[in-house]
Amino acid sequence: MKRVLLKLSGEALAGDKKTGFDEETCIGVARQVKQIVDSGCQVAIVTGGGNFWRGRTSETIDRTKADQIGMLATVMNCIYVSDIFRHVGMKTEVFTPFVCGAFTTLFSKDRAVEALEQGKVVFFAGGTGHPYFSTDTGAVLRAIEIEADAMLLAKAIDGIYDSDPKTNPDAKKYDEISIQEIIDRKLMAVDLTASIMCLENRMPMLVFGLNEKNSIVETMSGNFTGTKVTV
Repeated sequence: MKRVLLKLSGEALAGDKKTGFDEETCIGVARQVKQIVDSGCQVAIVTGGGNFWRGRTSETIDRTKADQIGMLATVMNCIYVSDIFRHVGMKTEVFTPFVCGAFTTLFSKDRAVEALEQGKVVFFAGGTGHPYFSTDTGAVLRAIEIEADAMLLAKAIDGIYDSDPKTNPDAKKYDEISIQEIIDRKLMAVDLTASIMCLENRMPMLVFGLNEKNSIVETMSGNFTGTKVTV
C-alpha cells in the first residue's frame, strides 16, 4: 500500500488511564508510524475524541453543541499526537475543516495530498466540521478524498465481533467479513454512514487493537490478528 489512512480511537490513546493522554502509548504509535513512513508509505491520521468527550456524553446540552465539543476534542488530540510524532523525527501538518487560527491548516484535498507527497504525516482533525457525523464517517470521507489504498482502524478492542466482547464473554471475532455483512448484521464496527460510504466507494478496512504489540507495523506487513473488512 502506498497511501493509508490510520484511524486512532481516542480511548486507545489514553491507554490504561481511560482518559486524557498516555504518553508512552502515543510514543509507541509514533515509532511504529515512523517505520511505515520510512518505508515509503504515505500516512494520514484521524483521531477520535473519546478520551475527552463523546457527542453522546451529555443528555442535557444540545446535540449540535455536544458534537462541536467532540470536534474540538479531536483537534486537541491531533495537535498533541502530531507533536509526539515530531519528537520521534517526523514532519507533520494538522488540517481542520474550520479555521483554528494559527493552530491548524484549513483543509483542502490539494493541500493535504501535497503535504503527503512531501513526506509529512497528515492529521485530519475536527471531523467533517458538522454535527451528527462521527469521526468514523470523517475518517472514511478523508480516506476517499485522498484516494487512500485502505483505512486502518486501531481500536481499544482487537477486531470486529458478533456482539460486544466487553459484555459477552462468548462473543465471536471475525477474521474477515464484508462491509455488506457488517451493514446487514448491524455490527456497528463503524457507524452506518461510514459503512455505506466504504461500500459505495470500495474502501477496504483493517480493524485491529492498538495495544497489541507492533500492531500497526504488523497490519501493514499483512501479519495482523485483527479483522479484514472486504468490499
